[in-house]
Amino acid sequence: MFRPPMVHGLRLYSSRAARRKEMLDRIIRVDHAGELGADRIYAGQMAVLGKTSVGPVIQHMWDQEKEHKAKFEELVPKYRVRPTALLPIWNVAGYVLGAGTALLGREAAMACTVAVESVITDHYNSQLRELIDLGEEENKELIEVIQKFRDDEMDHHDTGLAHDAEQAPAYAVLSNVIKTGCKAAVWLSERV
Repeated sequence: MFRPPMVHGLRLYSSRAARRKEMLDRIIRVDHAGELGADRIYAGQMAVLGKTSVGPVIQHMWDQEKEHKAKFEELVPKYRVRPTALLPIWNVAGYVLGAGTALLGREAAMACTVAVESVITDHYNSQLRELIDLGEEENKELIEVIQKFRDDEMDHHDTGLAHDAEQAPAYAVLSNVIKTGCKAAVWLSERV
């Protein structure tokens, strides 16, 4: 683990090391929050649709989100990152979003998946560009994790489309509201 030099009992960070630490904190904090939110969305969807024909599809995506969440729960202490203070809110909000869209029907649940994963795929791509710019070799672990999870999220997006997401009532409105909420959650979780 990197230890900055000590002068008069204070640790000195180079501007590059400080910038890297700030970026890693922000990335791990928001991704941990996002994976918790995704876990709760799928939990809500399963509570409503688990015994229907789409239940196994949702369960498969949920199982992958559980792996993502577990990985970020491992990275939070490893990188000494403070989780967002908003976790209790995302816990409830994710479940309500999942259950609420599922109550509108399987198409609306899939529309929720498509909207969320669209935002998250873009978000992960932005993070990958940042990490590569800061140093591909020194950020290799996190780059590999985010690339894999981004690919999983893209699969979830495509699965939602294949399961009639665009047939949901008021698809465009529902999708835009969910995307806006996701972007706000990302912005807040990076900072709080």
